[in-house]
Amino acid sequence: MTYDVLGAGALDYMPCRYDGSKLLFRGPERRLDAPYVAFLGGTATYGKFIKAPFPALVESGLGVNCINFGIANAGVDVLLNDSFLTAACCGAEVTVMQIIGTQNLSNRFYTVHPRRNDRFVRASALLASIYPEVDFAEFHFNKHMLGRLYNVSADRFLAVRKELQTAWLARMKLLLRQVTGKVVLVWFADHAPMSNGTASLDPVNAASPLFVTRELLEALKQDAAAYVEVVATPESADAATEGMVFSQMEAPAAAEMMGPRAHGELAHTLGQVLQDLV
Repeated sequence: MTYDVLGAGALDYMPCRYDGSKLLFRGPERRLDAPYVAFLGGTATYGKFIKAPFPALVESGLGVNCINFGIANAGVDVLLNDSFLTAACCGAEVTVMQIIGTQNLSNRFYTVHPRRNDRFVRASALLASIYPEVDFAEFHFNKHMLGRLYNVSADRFLAVRKELQTAWLARMKLLLRQVTGKVVLVWFADHAPMSNGTASLDPVNAASPLFVTRELLEALKQDAAAYVEVVATPESADAATEGMVFSQMEAPAAAEMMGPRAHGELAHTLGQVLQDLV
């Protein structure tokens, strides 16, 4: 386990921007005029606290430039609505797309920040009518808000989960249609996908990616060139945060993330799939 004194020796993500995008990506900045594989996703793809996340590990084995377009706490909206990302993926040999949760996207019940998708902006009149006793002005983050709704009424929350899942599937299908070329979907978690009937309804304690079930994946897989499902082994789970770089203040967040050993397992499996597609 690697602890860094807060502010000293912190991991340098070499943040960079590409022309045509307002988003900040993990660097170093890469060329787009040579063959490359594009990696879309959230915090795991970005590699928060990880010196060499799986896109970098895949590159070392594949021998083709792998460009990390992961965004910490990303929802589908930020991936879908950035024209640079769409163009970059369309120009890639293959696009690898990490499966991310349903909570960080605008829907009929609430609106999220267009770039920082984990930030709650406002509730719709429809959601306010379902939960009249909730003061939505107190929320800044989607998961906090969803947790409160579940605690107020688990029965009413069923409608919220269904809306998130419906919006997520529609948005993901649209994203896949916009990316002209081969797309590999990646499930990367410490558990296998669960069915809608067995997955926890509690948004605070449910496993990530939140509310993405086997049924949703089956509906989505038909639009992709390949689907890779990597569940971290017990060995990587035991390794936990070993090799990660974070401060003591960041330790709770780091403990919830996939560690370097799990990234290595994903890179090994994904590299084999990409060999046949690049």
